[in-house]
Parts: sequence; C-alpha cells; structure tokens
Amino acid sequence: MTSRGLDDQQLAAYFTLTEVGNLLQQAVSDQLRADGDLSPVQFQVLATLGDAGATALRMTDLADRIVYSRSGFSYQAAQLEKRGLIAREPSPHDERSTVVRLTDAGRDLLARVMPGHVEVVRGLLFEHMPAADLAALGAVLGPVRDRLRAAPPRSARPRGTARRADR
Repeated sequence: MTSRGLDDQQLAAYFTLTEVGNLLQQAVSDQLRADGDLSPVQFQVLATLGDAGATALRMTDLADRIVYSRSGFSYQAAQLEKRGLIAREPSPHDERSTVVRLTDAGRDLLARVMPGHVEVVRGLLFEHMPAADLAALGAVLGPVRDRLRAAPPRSARPRGTARRADR
C-alpha cells in the first residue's frame, strides 16, 4: 500500500463519481419507496429475477450477482417473501441450496415500478448525456467494475473464493 495521496484531478473525479452515485441512488430510492415500497436492494432482487424469466436462481448466486452480503440478502429475501413477491424453495438439484423465484405478485409490482425507475434513471443520468459520453462512461467504468468484482467484500464473495486467512 502506498502512502501517497490522490492528486487533484483524481480527487475531483473520485468526489464527482461519489456525489453522482449518492444523488442518483437517493432519487432512485425515493422513487422505489413511493411507487412500490421497495428498497433499492429489494428492487435489484426483483429486477434480477425478472431478467431471469421464470427461472429460479440459487440464493447465493443471486446475492453474488447483486453484490450483497449473504446474511443481508437472507433478510431482504424474507421481507420480499412475506409480501408474496418472491418464493423460496429447496433446490431440485442440490439439497443444500435454496432457490428463489419471482411470484406473479412480484412480477406485477416490478411492472408497476419499472416505468418510474426508467424515468428517473433516464432523466437524471442519460437524457442530457451525448452518446459518445455514454460509450466512454461504459468503457471507463466497465473495467473498474470488473476489477472490483474480482475482489468483492468477503461477505459478498462467491463461495469457494475466500482466502484461507478469511475463514
């Protein structure tokens, strides 16, 4: 680890990225609460399951996909299940695993909140961004995301990738 700090340009870029992320997340959070009484992570769960179609996903795989701790994900899944938005059941392929699927009620709620979600994201992030900037944003952030996903927090690491010292 180096002791040198960030230069002015790096610090400004970091603060801008953090501020944009925080402001966008707050706007998204407000919209999801208003339109569906969902937290952003609950929306991610429903949207990820919605993208998977009728296919059920293992809980650990879903937690890894949305980069959320397994214990936190278990709590969120329980909240969604209480509302009838998802169903958890034993995996037909692995008795040690639990799979999650989107219920009809979850699909209906997702369909209800998605238009507002798209409107918020499009309006705040993409509407005034030229296509070239959008392509550049993806090109710059994609590799950063990939590096971060290669070393997620211990609680969000896929099973089997924890280093010996972490166990």
